Amino acid sequence: MGAGHGEGLKAFLSARDFLLECREDYARACREFRWPQLGTFNWALDYFDEYARGNKQTALWIVEEGGGEQKISFDEMSRRSNQVARFLRRQGVHRGDRIILMLPNVAATWETILAAMKLGAVVIPAATLLTAEDLRDRLERGKARHVVAMGAATERFAQLPGDYTRIVVEGEAAGWIPYRQAYDEPVEFAPDGPTAASDPLLLYFTSGTTALPKLVLHTHTSYPVGHLATMYWIGIRGGDVHLNISSPGWAKHAWSCFFAPWNAGATVFIHAYGRFEAKATLGAIARCGVTTLCAPPTVWRMLVLEDLASYFVRLRELASAGEPLNPEVIEKVRRAWNLTIRDGYGQTENVCLLGNFPGQEVKPGAVGKPSPGHQIVLLDPEGREADDGEIAVRLEPRPPSLMVGYLDDAARTDKAMEGGYYRTGDVARCDADGYFTYVGRADDVFKSSDYRISPFELESALIEHTSIAEAAVVPSPDALRWSVPKAFIILKPGIEPGAEVAREIFRFIRGRLGPYKRIRRIEFSELPKTISGKIRRVELRAVEQQARQHEGRRPGEFWEEDFPEIK
Repeated sequence: MGAGHGEGLKAFLSARDFLLECREDYARACREFRWPQLGTFNWALDYFDEYARGNKQTALWIVEEGGGEQKISFDEMSRRSNQVARFLRRQGVHRGDRIILMLPNVAATWETILAAMKLGAVVIPAATLLTAEDLRDRLERGKARHVVAMGAATERFAQLPGDYTRIVVEGEAAGWIPYRQAYDEPVEFAPDGPTAASDPLLLYFTSGTTALPKLVLHTHTSYPVGHLATMYWIGIRGGDVHLNISSPGWAKHAWSCFFAPWNAGATVFIHAYGRFEAKATLGAIARCGVTTLCAPPTVWRMLVLEDLASYFVRLRELASAGEPLNPEVIEKVRRAWNLTIRDGYGQTENVCLLGNFPGQEVKPGAVGKPSPGHQIVLLDPEGREADDGEIAVRLEPRPPSLMVGYLDDAARTDKAMEGGYYRTGDVARCDADGYFTYVGRADDVFKSSDYRISPFELESALIEHTSIAEAAVVPSPDALRWSVPKAFIILKPGIEPGAEVAREIFRFIRGRLGPYKRIRRIEFSELPKTISGKIRRVELRAVEQQARQHEGRRPGEFWEEDFPEIK
């Protein structure tokens, strides 16, 4: 048990139980909810292990696309994470050490996160799509001392020297320690000391307006306790079977595949697949009795292409997050299942800040109202509260659900927290009834297939090509992915634009960027600039919106699908 176990657990459970009691009384939840004040708290030791002791309810249920299934009870998950914690400790993992966790939806993902929490180690979640250069950044700036990865991913680390511990899941590789050895460890675990609620727990690399991702640091309070708000938004209850369609490595996975459902005492349901297929996932939802479902808009747009009414589901709550969901998609689902998809809003840096909550009226296009425990306002360019402006969180009092800050970047952290507000960088408007409607990013970062894309990162990769002089990346509207990255390119003198050079660029970029952030469209053209020489991406965005609505393909424009031979 963690130190302060009794008082910390009591305060946490009191806050959780209040939100569960008020699950359809939003006004009371906002009026009376108070965040627990914690000195020492280790969610895995103090809460999870207590809840899991002797509990045979399924904690994790993985259904594989080939038909295999794995069910792990809360009691078994607690014991397995103890074994993994002892195993990691034997491999030299100490309190404060950083671990790159690069796994898909396999049981080891949940076991390792719990084990790291019990040890006081810091997890750096890493998507399986990351390239070797992405991983180099995590090793260097993230100062990771340990790596846990699948056998198929070990080759990406071959060109990344260092004395970091290498642990391989499901497979073998020279110089890598098999994860399966963990299951030979005793099931009892004793922590080396108390965990402060403010101790670091998670370090996320998230795209920003510079070429390199920002490092977002979370604590043993901000995500484990903060996601009580996310639990409340989704409407998860004890005994639910909850499916969140997300990949490990992204913050939304921690939101809704880990903390929110287990805070409620629900079963985390996973449909594991190599490539998403709507029919297969719908079949699993119906057959396995999923009761609560959260998915990004990209997935919802694929699901509604199927005959939803033909699937006899036991769903009670539907949620969506990542970007605004088209009203026509919400209506199609409502007609088929008589359920309303409820939007929510939050960031890697925080938790669910705005949402349409159970029992509330849902206004078309609106992302909802502030979640309990958060005072959300909009700030105009002068920093004054207004009906239109940047989404901001009042810091008086500061909710514990916010990140500590951007690691090793005090200036960026101070800017985000200046004037008594945490500024999200997103813009919205608020109506007379207090409903917020998301407008877009205040800067140039955009979403594609629920992944956050930094234009600067993509542009930095593009200009490595020997033919490219300048490039600017903006979102290009797409019916399925909401938007895809498009690059406006100026070629170096003497190089003629055309299909051949376009093919070269698409082939080049495939080797530099992960699939989720690859350039999908390019156009050879001039770049609009300010007097000081800065590229006016806002103008390019407008051009692209106009083209997709009225003009179709523009002169000098090429799409990745024009070159099927590129693989």
